[in-house]
Amino acid sequence: MKKEIQVFDYANVIMKALKTGVLLTTKVDDKVNSMTISWGTLGIEWGKATFTVYVRENRFTKHQLEKNPEFTINVPFGEFDKKILGICGTKSGHLSDKIKELNLTLESPNSVSVPAIKELPLTLECRVLYKQKQDESEIKEEIKSKFYPQDVEGSFHGANRDFHTAYYGEIISAYIIE
Repeated sequence: MKKEIQVFDYANVIMKALKTGVLLTTKVDDKVNSMTISWGTLGIEWGKATFTVYVRENRFTKHQLEKNPEFTINVPFGEFDKKILGICGTKSGHLSDKIKELNLTLESPNSVSVPAIKELPLTLECRVLYKQKQDESEIKEEIKSKFYPQDVEGSFHGANRDFHTAYYGEIISAYIIE
């Protein structure tokens, strides 16, 4: 069962969870993939409630979003297995099926093609309104050296040399899976 919510009534919960990690879930064909993110923005753009995610160029998730510009944000709400965020934050969807490995429960979405994840029940269903690749020349040098070191490969799960694309997702539906 899903309890519909007003997303901004849960803004503090969402932003607090984002600091330690939420899942960004994508789907192309039959491949569902979740990636832990801790960079994101809840806001209003063009008069619409939005959630903006930042995805590095070399991520499997970026390839998924380019093929299907819809995603869900899956937020911990209550007790949950922290191993979910650990595995989804370090393993690549290129090489593994994290959904199967973690035995996650996929819930049918209301309005997009990407499922929710029951284990992280506060769900935002989003459709990309706009995307923009970061302009490397506009990023301060101290940020570049900390978050984009050029001496590591692009697939490294921590700071790496790949810059981000920002995907502005209109929040189409928001709910808590009960």
